[in-house]
Amino acid sequence: MKLGIVGGIAIVVVVLLLVLGYSSLFSVYQTQQALVVRFGEPVRVVRDAGIHFKVPLIDNVIYVDKRILDLENPAQEVIASDQKRLEVDAFARYKVINPLLFYQAVSTVEGANVRLATLLNSALRRVLGEATLTEVVRDKRDELMIRVRDQLEREAQSFGISVVDVRIRRADLPPQNSEAVYQRMQTERQREAAEIRAEGSQAAQEIRARADREVTVLVAEATSKAEQTRGEGDATRNSIFAEAFNKDPSFFSFYRSMQAYETGLKPNDTRLLLRPDSDFFRYFNSRGASGRSAGAASPSSTAATSPPGAAAAQAQ
Repeated sequence: MKLGIVGGIAIVVVVLLLVLGYSSLFSVYQTQQALVVRFGEPVRVVRDAGIHFKVPLIDNVIYVDKRILDLENPAQEVIASDQKRLEVDAFARYKVINPLLFYQAVSTVEGANVRLATLLNSALRRVLGEATLTEVVRDKRDELMIRVRDQLEREAQSFGISVVDVRIRRADLPPQNSEAVYQRMQTERQREAAEIRAEGSQAAQEIRARADREVTVLVAEATSKAEQTRGEGDATRNSIFAEAFNKDPSFFSFYRSMQAYETGLKPNDTRLLLRPDSDFFRYFNSRGASGRSAGAASPSSTAATSPPGAAAAQAQ
């Protein structure tokens, strides 16, 4: 009976010892750091991964992530130094470097995010309020982000936090301002397009006028040269005709009359109202034939001796 009681007590004692031994151990992962708290008061900080000891039933362990944490900040409106309103969407990356100070200042990651968001908004307003819209959007964006990070870093050190980076995800004009800017840009582009079209039209008119002037000059020069050449040809022809006339006036008169007959009596329903004994038909009667020189005989002499009635019929 006594052995059974002693055995039961021994078992209870062993179980208690096992429970106390298990509760005195805690493990820390590579991504964590731990803070041992006794009755609400911090006792020590554990930064190394592995199994560690604590006072069972008295000490509590608070784990703090030592990886880089994200701080997502909602978009806010900032007024730049040139009085332009901007909607800025920024975020930050930080990590806990002092778990004890972190626990005493903000206790949890959620509390840290709330405090850091307020500090980040203040830093953004201070830094971006000293810059122009162009500097924020394009020229000095990286430099401004460094200044915001440095200010946030100084203020976050009191929380046991180190700020790794601060970035602006988006910095745009408010929708109503964007629409007004777009309309102004569109108006300016339309004005520039109209000016370019006007300049192009003016240049086209100048080119067209210059081309017309050059064409007129070329045509005038060509016409002048053609008239000069034609005059020279007519002069040469007249000289040849004069020389031929001087050599044989009667034959020249006969040749010219034949040309006149050929021109005036074309087979296109030509009608001539002339007297049969007209001088125009002098080579179609015997008088005209006898008046020619004997040396000027030609194959057309047969036609010259034809009666006047035949010539009139041919003229019809």
